[in-house]
Amino acid sequence: MIDLHCHLLPGIDDGAPDLATALAMARIAAGDGVAVTACTPHIYPGMYDNDGPAIRQAVAALQIRLEEAGIPLRLTLGADTHVAPDLVAGLRASRVPTLGDSRYFLLEPPHHVAPPRLAETAFELLTAGYVPVITHPERLSWIEDRYGTFLELARQGVWLQVTAGSLTGRFGKAARYWGERLLDEGWVHILATDAHGVDRRPPLLAEGRRAAERWLGAEEASHLVMTRPQGILNNVEPERLPAPPALNVGAHSTGSSGSWWRRLFGRG
Repeated sequence: MIDLHCHLLPGIDDGAPDLATALAMARIAAGDGVAVTACTPHIYPGMYDNDGPAIRQAVAALQIRLEEAGIPLRLTLGADTHVAPDLVAGLRASRVPTLGDSRYFLLEPPHHVAPPRLAETAFELLTAGYVPVITHPERLSWIEDRYGTFLELARQGVWLQVTAGSLTGRFGKAARYWGERLLDEGWVHILATDAHGVDRRPPLLAEGRRAAERWLGAEEASHLVMTRPQGILNNVEPERLPAPPALNVGAHSTGSSGSWWRRLFGRG
């Protein structure tokens, strides 16, 4: 499996506080079946002033330590990027790293306030040749009021990433509800751990894959944690990768009138 959202780099944001924790997290990930992890620290001006060159250097240094410790986990770079006016310029200048130097990058909206002009920002990024991967929409406090916004963004070419632990209740009932709904309606492109530590938010991806398999079957579960993540790292054009069920040619335009309600009224 491939985990494209993990706060593994030590002492760089609110993830692993030190090298010992980073190594412990890496052992958990490898033991869970993760072969590749993207180190994606926050880029949040004024709070986490990380940038591409520093993240790249930190990833290379941690990879050496993993090899010395005999931990079979390959690292790549990325960032958990917040919405900013100069985001396109930052991506072009590599101040904001994309996932494995591809066209795809993680975009984290504010947790408690819907950002203004989100659709316009997404359009500007797509027009510039980048594919925003919106992180954990199921955990945003405003998703209930703007659920349709995420579906429209997905139709336009934005990707959606749900946290594996949301599907098992690690983030509470609301996150589980919205994560399951997005998954069951077929809007989710990838699953990732968004791990920050060893105990409370560990890098466990297999539990999300198992949950997805129960909802959508083994093939789509594999796409969520292997096929599409590998396509991202290979910089494959989005249209050449398997589309989520709701975006398949011939799928219902809303994705909301079928499977979710069957789930509520009788599906096991």
